[in-house]
Amino acid sequence: MTPLVLGGLAGPALADHTPAPTSVTVVGSLQSELGCPGDWQPDCGATTLQPVAGSPGLYQGTFDVPAGGYEFKIALNNSWEENYGAGGVAGGANLALTAPGGPVTFYYDHNTHLITDNLPDAVGNVAGAHWLSSTTIAWKGSPVTAASYRLYTAPDGGISISGSQLSGGQAIELSRQATGLSGELATRFPHLSGVPVLTIPAADAGRAKELLKGQVLLAALDAAGNVVATSGVQTPGVLDNVYPGALQRELGLIWKGQKPQLALWAPTARSVQVKVYPDGAGGEPSAAVPLTLDNDGVWTVEGDKNWKGSYYLFEVEVYVPETGKVERNIVTDPYSLGLSTNSERSFFLDVDDKALAPDGWNKISKPALAKPEDLSIYELHVRDFSISDQSVPADHRGTYKAFTDADSNGMKRLKEQISAGINAIHLLPVNDIATIEERRSLHQEPACDLPSLPPAGEEQQECVARIAAKDGFNWGYDPLHYTTPEGSYSTNPEGATRTIEFREMVAALNNAGARVIQDVVYNHTSGAGQNSPQNLDRIVPGYYHRLNPDTGTVETSTCCANTATENGMMGKLMTDSLVTLAKTYKLDGFRFDLMGHHSKQNLLDVRAALDKLTLQKDGVDGKNIYLYGEGWEFGEVANDARFVQATQANMAGTGIGSFNDRLRDAVRGGTPFDDDPRIQGFATGLFTDPNASAANGSPEEQRENLLLAQDQLKVGLTGNLAGYSFTDRNGATAKGSDILYNGQPVGYTNDPQEAITYVEAHDNETLFDALAFKLPQGTAMADRIRMQNLALSTTALGQGVSFWHAGAEALRSKSLDRNSYDSGDWFNVLDHTDATNGFARGLPPAVDNGDKYPFMKPLLEDPALKPATADIAAARAGAAELQQIRKGSPLFHLGTAALVQQKVSFPTGGPTQTPGVVVMNIDDTVGPDVDPKRKGLVVVFNASDEATTQNVPGTAGQRYSLHAVQAGGKDPIVKTAVHDEASGTFTIPARSVAVFEAN
Repeated sequence: MTPLVLGGLAGPALADHTPAPTSVTVVGSLQSELGCPGDWQPDCGATTLQPVAGSPGLYQGTFDVPAGGYEFKIALNNSWEENYGAGGVAGGANLALTAPGGPVTFYYDHNTHLITDNLPDAVGNVAGAHWLSSTTIAWKGSPVTAASYRLYTAPDGGISISGSQLSGGQAIELSRQATGLSGELATRFPHLSGVPVLTIPAADAGRAKELLKGQVLLAALDAAGNVVATSGVQTPGVLDNVYPGALQRELGLIWKGQKPQLALWAPTARSVQVKVYPDGAGGEPSAAVPLTLDNDGVWTVEGDKNWKGSYYLFEVEVYVPETGKVERNIVTDPYSLGLSTNSERSFFLDVDDKALAPDGWNKISKPALAKPEDLSIYELHVRDFSISDQSVPADHRGTYKAFTDADSNGMKRLKEQISAGINAIHLLPVNDIATIEERRSLHQEPACDLPSLPPAGEEQQECVARIAAKDGFNWGYDPLHYTTPEGSYSTNPEGATRTIEFREMVAALNNAGARVIQDVVYNHTSGAGQNSPQNLDRIVPGYYHRLNPDTGTVETSTCCANTATENGMMGKLMTDSLVTLAKTYKLDGFRFDLMGHHSKQNLLDVRAALDKLTLQKDGVDGKNIYLYGEGWEFGEVANDARFVQATQANMAGTGIGSFNDRLRDAVRGGTPFDDDPRIQGFATGLFTDPNASAANGSPEEQRENLLLAQDQLKVGLTGNLAGYSFTDRNGATAKGSDILYNGQPVGYTNDPQEAITYVEAHDNETLFDALAFKLPQGTAMADRIRMQNLALSTTALGQGVSFWHAGAEALRSKSLDRNSYDSGDWFNVLDHTDATNGFARGLPPAVDNGDKYPFMKPLLEDPALKPATADIAAARAGAAELQQIRKGSPLFHLGTAALVQQKVSFPTGGPTQTPGVVVMNIDDTVGPDVDPKRKGLVVVFNASDEATTQNVPGTAGQRYSLHAVQAGGKDPIVKTAVHDEASGTFTIPARSVAVFEAN
């Protein structure tokens, strides 16, 4: 499965043979040095290569690159859609560049996709050797003809090669094992299975801690003693091996009474000192104190009580393989609890200081939640919520504080949603973000009259793009510090204000009746290496990121620098951070970005750590914190290549949720990655109301695909249970795991709480925009609204955890933008007055949408597709009724697989079922009485453009009434739905979902 989103940024290319590119760009950590506004920007003209005359497919460019270590790759056509890395692999690993300072020429051959430069290869520049334990090295790429092997070490670096001899280091003779890895090492490093293994003598293995503080290089020699191959050495395995006690240490800022203590894990450092500053920027340190190293690789210092309220930085003296020498790196604390503006310095913050707690913080009342299946989650971006809300004080817009403005339009709307049934607010990343300027006074606005521009114009995106790096908007999937709130969402990014205001936001939402869930991003950082603002790689070089096993370059399959949470101390950082966030901000859940790039054990460790938190001791009930994430499988970890992943199927039985793309695609049609976005599904007219796209197939194929989608939907309505048994479209008795989705089982959970049931999220097109693509263009707005609510009903009325994206209830559009992570407030508008839903605000940014412009332009130019205020109000009313119905009966969230099997059925299945119609019966007369108010429910989802009459066995002689919410609601059409008691038939109008109660 292709990932739903890649950290809010670009994804790996999938092309093998493609047409000649319109542009070839060197992208990487060197771009900001070469005139680009930032790094990793495929549309920056300053680093484009030019065709070489007389050499078709060959491109080159020469740039004056400052001295330093960099990572880079090639992107084509000003986009991430097609990019190449190491070995010419599409979407492959970054290449390493050690520049001496001066001109560097880059070459790209489109015939082979290989990328080269004119610099001589530095010895050890490629690191295919893996030091796994004090005695064991595995060398991927080891020459089989070598007669002997040596490990060269040099405390200060400087190992060099002249001819066939190495100089500048001391050699340790190694022996080669006859077999590969075995035992515990084979289990920990499955991707190194079969790799040649070398053994370090016991006496030298005992010096591993000392040797790891300098340069290490592996060499293979022939019988005459000539060097035939060298490799740099990846060291995370051995660091975990020789410093096991570090896993039990408390790191970061710890208060001992009034005195602060600092603890930093930096096992390869020569020295560490802390510099204390009175202010968040500028000036000289008021103190500079050395830290002391212990046997766990942890450096500690006890500070002065006067440090409280001050700022600090660490100076870490450490050998850096990237530069080949010892560096003095000035870094913030990776465990920072507070920061100065733009993360320049860490802040001595005492989270237990009563002055930082809002009134009633220690007695805050959490909205009740009996079980995770009771959750109805609403995904919201902090800035989106209030930046355009004129009822919010100007200095609160786009900030945490806006949630405390109880009478604002936004909070009134949010309270309406909560009253209807939403009970948890999922906040897009609110950790410290790398790419947003935190001084709000410096945020720039588009210098255009955007509302006056044509609905399908390109001027809007051009105007937005010019200030995108300085506008204050970003989804935030580029973390800098994991445990400190983002400063741009605070009225004052300096010091403790962001902590206070974040807590005020949580309290306001809890008091309004909603739990608070934080979206967290531990699978990657915003950068790596010496030239990155990220501090991890400058504290323990080469440890915190997942490295390519052949080259040692940082893997970037997530979009950016992938973290290696399988390494002990990165996994610990993740767990420690989450525990701190839960305690400090009384959070009720965490959603993991690209969860499948973590190991299952990572998530189980987090679960276990949170479960230990109690109200009495920690102020939060850790067992009541819900965990879920994106269980996609892709990249270098796919198919459990490095560990058992936290993917959809692997998480069955853990109680940890994952997003159910099966139901999403069955309802919407196609996938988010189709070349033709008009592929239809259950709620978008497949077979019953076909559009003009040949991609949907013949009528016979459409019918077959629709019936498959109906089976997929039925499994989704159970909470995607793998073991749920029902009658499939062929009339056979099937389990959820027997129904297929792109060759994979549809049902993969053991419990309904393990499925996040959704049809829209911040990723990809909104539901309204998907309907714009997929419904016949002439479909009336009233019918579009009906299909919008029908699609939403599949999440609200299912057994899994219901999940809605902010604005789904109000026909939210992003003007067809499929990836609005940096598209600014204009394309991400969330209007609480219903004046606009965001449609027809110009063609969205070409970098992610240009290939769809032929589909988009006629839609954006069609005024009939832009809803009026009354249309949006009607959609909201219908959506609220769905939430009220879900909230009103525990039959929609039974909570166990056994109860779902016992009570939920789909009685009109089989080959004669009506295309476009799904009937769900929830019978409360069998098994325990779950809902004393009613004997059962029958739900009919009619996605077709015609009324339907469905016979439901067992309902004759029993009175079923249209649900009271719908009977008293604002939709006159659904009120015509009836049950005939004599025959047991239900008649439902077109494009409607009707819920019937048996009393």
